[in-house]
Amino acid sequence: MRSLVTGGAGFIGSHLTEHLLRLGHEVVVLDDLSTGSEDNLATVAAEPGFRLVRGSVCDEGAVRDAMTGVDEVYHLAAAVGVFTIMQRTLPSLRTNLRGTEQVLDIALEHRVPVLLASTSEVYGKNTTAGLREEDDRIVGSPLIDRWSYAEAKALDETLVYLYHREFGLPTVIVRLFNTVGPRQTGRYGMVIPRFVDQALAGQPLTVFGSGRQERCFCHVLDVVPALVALLANPGAHGEVYNLGNPERVTIEALAHKVIAATGSTAGIVRVPYEQAYGPGYEDMQRRVPDCTRAHDVAGFRATRSLDEIITAVLAQRRVTQPARVATTAAG
Repeated sequence: MRSLVTGGAGFIGSHLTEHLLRLGHEVVVLDDLSTGSEDNLATVAAEPGFRLVRGSVCDEGAVRDAMTGVDEVYHLAAAVGVFTIMQRTLPSLRTNLRGTEQVLDIALEHRVPVLLASTSEVYGKNTTAGLREEDDRIVGSPLIDRWSYAEAKALDETLVYLYHREFGLPTVIVRLFNTVGPRQTGRYGMVIPRFVDQALAGQPLTVFGSGRQERCFCHVLDVVPALVALLANPGAHGEVYNLGNPERVTIEALAHKVIAATGSTAGIVRVPYEQAYGPGYEDMQRRVPDCTRAHDVAGFRATRSLDEIITAVLAQRRVTQPARVATTAAG
């Protein structure tokens, strides 16, 4: 098999690339390196079955080049992170909408199956404990930037579904619930790497809002095999699947877990949403997945705990940022 991974230099994409190469696939990565990094692909750069195409999913020529001769497409390229969406709302919308349509159009020409990496953000303010794929979306005003990402990814899902229904293109949609692990950056708002980096730098951990918001976190190494299993299974095509870990934690409790794991003495500082993101920001109290469908179809089950995730992120940071860690440890 030859696989195309759009956004393959990103956090999840690089782990998926490694996994596919271990399975014996050839892998083409298409990435404009706007949020991804070639460092994430350092372990596979010399592999004979690997090729990196530097370019955007919004660039038709780059997509055509990358898709030449491939047997399947994992479409992960997107504008990611709350900070990115809030600071670059219009470019983010264009990337998420135009990029997906372009990938689908060219995949249709080649008749190759496509997996879309969507997000739990599409559920919006629905706080049901155990969100199922058919549950309603509850989102705020389209004039609030916070919800533009959810709207764009929902439209992406609609496009993917219609290409399957109208044109017979084999497709799979996965909704990821806070996938985390080594290589993820806190630069764009992801909370666990942000907390770990703050703790290692001797800084207080910034908890936005009340800290009572509940979230679930799933290790990237639990998620990646499920992506491959779902796309490889014709019985999974035409459907959407939640992928996440139902183990829930409040953001404040998460901060205390990171403090305990790092030995930080800097404590916690609370920051109002308005100060962090600007006026009118909206958040949700709870987001917990029901992953029964993915388990029944692909055997998916999250096996790594939140403590294991924090340990893995911390171990990677201590390797990649040794000077910073040593300075912090010395006081």
